Amino acid sequence: MKLVATSATALTLVLALAACGSGEKTADTTTTTADTTTTAATPAPVDTASAAPVVDSATPTPAPSPTPTPSSSMKPSPTPSPSATTAAATKPAEFAQCSACHSTDPGKNGIGPSLAHVYGRKAGSVAGFDYSDAMKSSGLTWSQANLNRFLTDPDDVVHGTKMTFPGIKDAAKRQAVIDYLKSL
Repeated sequence: MKLVATSATALTLVLALAACGSGEKTADTTTTTADTTTTAATPAPVDTASAAPVVDSATPTPAPSPTPTPSSSMKPSPTPSPSATTAAATKPAEFAQCSACHSTDPGKNGIGPSLAHVYGRKAGSVAGFDYSDAMKSSGLTWSQANLNRFLTDPDDVVHGTKMTFPGIKDAAKRQAVIDYLKSL
């Protein structure tokens, strides 16, 4: 009989909270005892920072559910730093010199070959562009080091190239162009 009275008190409390119109969703729970079954609506979790604590010694407090932890097989994907992402996505002002002859659209050649996907590509290999014999036989692959050397003084690195460009002497400006080329 005491269980029925406690269940009735809990039900009254739940209904009073529900009548307050807190806007919280409720879930149905069923409590079964030896001789009675009581169905009651229980409120969803309430923001405890703003709600006054209600203590009911007859109602057990549920233990918090464990927080799942990532398994050792889950590896986080690397996240580029904001400055690296911004630098790569932003076309530097110095690239205007390149844009006079080169496109960044794949397959769209101009006076010079398309620079789309240039980083890591073999020099003199863009289909449909007429390279100089010097560039075709250079054996270069456009790595960080090779782009740095070539953009400093193109004719010194590939003597006889068709690219009539004096180079970018400022190391920081040259690096900004290389970073942009890596993002294409």
